[in-house]
Amino acid sequence: MIASVRGTVTATGPDQAVIEVGGVGLAVHCAPGTLADLRVGQVARLATSLIVREDSLTLYGFADDDAKSLFELLQTASGVGPRLAQAVLAVHTPDAVRKAIANADTAALTRVPGIGKKGAERLVLELRDRIGPVPIGADGAAGVTGGAWPEQVRQALVGLGWTAGQADQAVAAVAETIDGPTPPVPVLLKQAIRLLGRTR
Repeated sequence: MIASVRGTVTATGPDQAVIEVGGVGLAVHCAPGTLADLRVGQVARLATSLIVREDSLTLYGFADDDAKSLFELLQTASGVGPRLAQAVLAVHTPDAVRKAIANADTAALTRVPGIGKKGAERLVLELRDRIGPVPIGADGAAGVTGGAWPEQVRQALVGLGWTAGQADQAVAAVAETIDGPTPPVPVLLKQAIRLLGRTR
């Protein structure tokens, strides 16, 4: 089990980074918010979870051990694999996920691509008693702080099939509409998709 990696970031892509550890480059799959904080040439530490399949070994990386623990807990729910668990953490912070499950907030959970109403209800039912303490005032979505939202929205748009140029234009247009506190990433992403929908 590879619990964490620390090394120089040698490359980043839409859904993964390459971290060189002891002369070996490890491909680590990360959510957009985690990738946005990595810089090529700089040393980074990621908490990691190794998923072993018959035909593959896949390393998932997280900014901290809390996100990694939640990633592993989410997969204990029926119908949730590593990709869906990572999608949850791409949309919501760990605290927001805990709050949504503890309060049976299925509307928040269905904001995650791939989770419908029944899936959200199943997450609440299976994980509510195991989610752990919910911090007071836990809310918001991933990437609201630290100015990481533009990169998260851009990566999400590219992942949905738009070109990097189209994604950049949409992010710039959305940025111009923000006046005051930055809305959650899912709200910004929907706004960008609406803008791009007009140009298709």
